[in-house]
Amino acid sequence: MNNSKLKKERFKRVASKRVDNLLSGIRSLSNCSNTNNYEYTEEDVQKMIKAIKDELKTMETLYKKNLNKNTDSFNF
Repeated sequence: MNNSKLKKERFKRVASKRVDNLLSGIRSLSNCSNTNNYEYTEEDVQKMIKAIKDELKTMETLYKKNLNKNTDSFNF
C-alpha cells in the first residue's frame, strides 16, 4: 500500500474518532441547558458559542490553507 493511501486511511480513522468525541462533547454541553439543574445567562451562552465558533473558524482556516498549499506547488 502506498504512503498516500496509508495517510488517507489514518486520517479517516483518527478524524472520525475525534469528530465523534467532539459531537459527544457538544451533546454533553447541551445537557447543561436544563434550567432545573443549572443557572446561566444569555451572556454565558454567547461566550460559549463564540468560543466554539472561533475554534471552528481556526480549524477551517488551517484545513483550507493546507489544501491550497498542496495544490499550488509544482510537482513532477
